[in-house]
Amino acid sequence: MPRITKVLIANRGEIAVRIARAAREGGITSVAVYADQDRDKLHVRRSDEAYSLYGSTSADTYLSIPKLMAIAKRSKADAVHPGYGFLAENPDFARAVIAAGLTWIGPSPESIEALGDKVSARHVAEKVGAPLAPGTSDPVETADEVIAFAKEVGLPIAIKAAFGGGGRGLKVAKTLEEIPELFESATREAVAAFGRGECFVEKYLEKPRHVETQCLADKNGKVVVVSTRDCSLQRRHQKLVEEAPAPFLTEEQNKILYDASKAILKEVGYVGAGTCEFLVGLDGTISFLEVNTRIQVEHPVSEEVTDIDLVREQFRLAEGGVLDYDDPEIRGHAFEFRLNGEDPGRNFLPQPGQIATYRRSGGPGIRIDSGVIAGDVVSGAFDSMLGKLIVFGATREQALERSRRALFEFEISGIPTVLPFHRKIVNDPAFTAEDGFKVYTNWIESEFVNDIEPWSGEAETLEEAKRRTVTVEVDGKRFEVSIPNRLLPPNDGLIKAPKRKTQGSVIAETGRAIVAPMQATVVKLAVKPGDKVLTGDLVLVLEAMKMEQPVYSGRDGEIEIVGANIGDTVKAGHVLVTYKD
Repeated sequence: MPRITKVLIANRGEIAVRIARAAREGGITSVAVYADQDRDKLHVRRSDEAYSLYGSTSADTYLSIPKLMAIAKRSKADAVHPGYGFLAENPDFARAVIAAGLTWIGPSPESIEALGDKVSARHVAEKVGAPLAPGTSDPVETADEVIAFAKEVGLPIAIKAAFGGGGRGLKVAKTLEEIPELFESATREAVAAFGRGECFVEKYLEKPRHVETQCLADKNGKVVVVSTRDCSLQRRHQKLVEEAPAPFLTEEQNKILYDASKAILKEVGYVGAGTCEFLVGLDGTISFLEVNTRIQVEHPVSEEVTDIDLVREQFRLAEGGVLDYDDPEIRGHAFEFRLNGEDPGRNFLPQPGQIATYRRSGGPGIRIDSGVIAGDVVSGAFDSMLGKLIVFGATREQALERSRRALFEFEISGIPTVLPFHRKIVNDPAFTAEDGFKVYTNWIESEFVNDIEPWSGEAETLEEAKRRTVTVEVDGKRFEVSIPNRLLPPNDGLIKAPKRKTQGSVIAETGRAIVAPMQATVVKLAVKPGDKVLTGDLVLVLEAMKMEQPVYSGRDGEIEIVGANIGDTVKAGHVLVTYKD
């Protein structure tokens, strides 16, 4: 295949920066694309060229195949790297790239179809004898089918988007009664994030760890496992902390993981970088979960313990290069802490806004992959991740020591972030394994003692953070007026923030109204004027930063006004529901 000279990066944020850096090191010209709100973002400035996608939503920008292909042609790119998320696992996009005579930096469309769909991936896993938990062979059509499956194999069960990833479109049902709502939510979330809503169901293992293998495969059918990773520390089934290699596994378990991963990828003629994911139950049972046919968010921890640049290898393998090495020897240990714009004191509620300060940590063993700088506005239209802190040490213990120091040094203000959670978790005995490693995929919801205070905004340090800009109109002309916070009227009688939490949901405080806690889109209304509700009843569902947030009533009462419709995008503070006095 011809050498790549110019690559279109069909993505945004930190992964687009990461790819642009790898391209520059390899002497490849990089082409960025951007949505309206990303015009001045870091990935645009780190690339050699940049083109507007003329839109502000995922559907209008990073998910638009026609727009991306038009820019590839206009920029004279000869290759496309999809990053992760968006169209990275879309076989139609891969086919469009290949049909245009460009190099697709990823596995073939056929491999994506065989493995990107969780249902067909299960068929491949069955064929090669990979370990599997009981599950449906094909997508389910209705909630009744899910209920029937649950009655047959027992609860809990996992409802999973067939084309999903990153925890989106994944719901765990512990009772039969909640299945219809969770099935509807999983389908809706999958359509919003991936454009496809098919779901399948499988038995949910007790207190499972999430363990995966980072793999590379070449055109000759050779597959190497670069490293294992543990990604068990999750909220809402989306990863927060990852580490390599996966600790506290037996030699037999490691062999099963390595052998199954190689067999699955060889079966479909895989080429490029990919990740095979597994669950490891409390009893040690291993069950194949899925294959991510792309680079992973957590790929840096595998790079740190092997000295293999996975993105450079993606370029090389796409050009027809071959693997001239076997499974690399692992040295040391690495952690990755995702820096998300979420409030851990309010159940990891996403919070768009402007970053006031962004002071990175440094020192031995520290790497930071970031997509933002101070002053950037974080939009609610995309993922909540700002960047990643990667920490390397000679041992897990040293990596933990460096992590504590690096997390202490890192400063972000202007919006809430998960830094307080990370600082707490690196000292939690369940994670540090003082008496055994006790973290599992829903440990945060089930056992983590979350005494983190909700973000108050007091951490903002810029002088402007003490003021708010208000837009006014005088004689038809628009003005922006800066007003000190102390002069703004109080929001009396309105619910200002979520208060309590339950399994990733928001229970509103008592009061006469419920207001939006952040900028979000209303995706479901469960009440109408005149309805009587009890404390804990579902009122509505919001979607922000690609995650759904159910909102439950914090009081008994009667609904007087519903102040939004399905599909409305509301700002923080918007009155959603008013109770009768």
